[in-house]
Amino acid sequence: MTQHDRLLIIDFGSQVTQLIARRLRELNVYCEIHPYQNVTDAFLAEFAPKAVIFSGGPDSVVREGSPRPPQSVYTLGVPILGICYGQQVMMQDLGGKVDGGKISGGGGTAEFGRAFVTPAGEPLPILNGWFSGGREQVWMSHGDHVSKIAPGFEVFGVSPNAPYAITADVSRGFYAVQFHPEVHHTPNGKKIYENFVKLAGFKGDWTMGAYRAEAIAKIREQVGDKKVICGLSGGVDSSVAAVLIHEAIGDQLTCVFVDHGLLRQNEAQEVVTMFRDHYNIPLIHADESELFLGALEGESDPETKRKTIGKLFIDVFQKYANEIEGAEFLAQGTLYPDVIESVSFSGGPSVTIKSHHNVGGLPEKMGLKLVEPLRELFKDEVRALGHELGLPASFIGRHPFPGPGLAIRCPGEITRAKLDILRKADAVYIDQIRKHGLYDEIWQAFVAILPVRTVGVMGDGRTYDYACALRAVTSVDGMTADYYPFSHEFLGETATRIINEVEGINRVTYDITSKPPGTIEWE
Repeated sequence: MTQHDRLLIIDFGSQVTQLIARRLRELNVYCEIHPYQNVTDAFLAEFAPKAVIFSGGPDSVVREGSPRPPQSVYTLGVPILGICYGQQVMMQDLGGKVDGGKISGGGGTAEFGRAFVTPAGEPLPILNGWFSGGREQVWMSHGDHVSKIAPGFEVFGVSPNAPYAITADVSRGFYAVQFHPEVHHTPNGKKIYENFVKLAGFKGDWTMGAYRAEAIAKIREQVGDKKVICGLSGGVDSSVAAVLIHEAIGDQLTCVFVDHGLLRQNEAQEVVTMFRDHYNIPLIHADESELFLGALEGESDPETKRKTIGKLFIDVFQKYANEIEGAEFLAQGTLYPDVIESVSFSGGPSVTIKSHHNVGGLPEKMGLKLVEPLRELFKDEVRALGHELGLPASFIGRHPFPGPGLAIRCPGEITRAKLDILRKADAVYIDQIRKHGLYDEIWQAFVAILPVRTVGVMGDGRTYDYACALRAVTSVDGMTADYYPFSHEFLGETATRIINEVEGINRVTYDITSKPPGTIEWE
């Protein structure tokens, strides 16, 4: 997306770096997150950012070898905003001083949680819209603290435990805050980003209309007159990718819909009808359910499940790619959170929360190159692009569905019988959510069948059947999530329906875990 002004976020390992990108995208500013060790002098020259943000991080700047940006970032002549660890990096690099706290074994006071900042010094443009009530609530999360600010910096905000909560060298356009403006616990934090990008001169031209036109041009340039096969799962991501690519290259695209036997009730029929009949996109319906279920039969390890499904997907695509003459590209609906979660911050072997089967390229043996037109987008941006492309609102609003399908909603051993029970229970649950008019309020909802059986009583007889867990979360982009607060009446009614209508389940629970510490899916 070189046509746009670009903002660079240098990631020092914060758990909420992605939220910085979300705040900026909401302001129609194009940004990318890159781990600090990848940001070299050569990278900076090529990327040519219009502004830079330093993220927070878990390390201590007083530790020898701690994460740092290249010194050349300070001579680019562009505004820089340092957040938490990013502030401490700026102070340490530019001649200030940071004292170690609990993180680095020093005696300084750590600060975690809510705090209140009050203004100091002259009004600062990056703080326009702040302090109208005299103070602002912020979220602190730091072990070390700045004890001396760098030459040229002044203090513009203080809190009881952070005398340098907001500092700036206005002449150089360097700004630094000790708190996290990107999180919801800093209610007015978005204003700081809004003011920062305005000071940096961003036009705010990152729109889905612009993205659509540029993505189409990019696809045509990449593909030329060659053919593309697209892995269509029926989810929003792969569907938007397919429609976008079809708009770019027409019948050079063939969609391969792999029915791996792990889909929801009636899903295969709905997908085939929509794409083959409604959009007139060439579509191969590959019913490979026996292949997948045979390989997964009895498997209980979640990573093995994901890797088995990912490998079989590649095998299946290779099989169908060989049947499509001239197919040189494989299209995937990879999103930006997939890319971020699958990159190792440390630079060593990837330490990921869970593997994403559609990230990381394809084995060379396939001989196919990747087309990933959505890999720069967050989920809500994909939905906006879907609207831009004219997909039906009812389809765009569908809850996310993972590539491995029901396999990761079936903790423990996978069997065909358990999958059948799960499908029926999920259908009842979603029907209940729709009947109560809650579907669009919820980011994602599903049933997980648990690897335990429990004793129950039905009629006058004893039952010994599976327990299931209902999951429903609210979210903006899937990076963080909270459970949906159903009423007890709704939960009771839903549990009764599932137990009465789904043979094989005699106990229903509701999962009230947020993300973090949990993930949205169970595996």
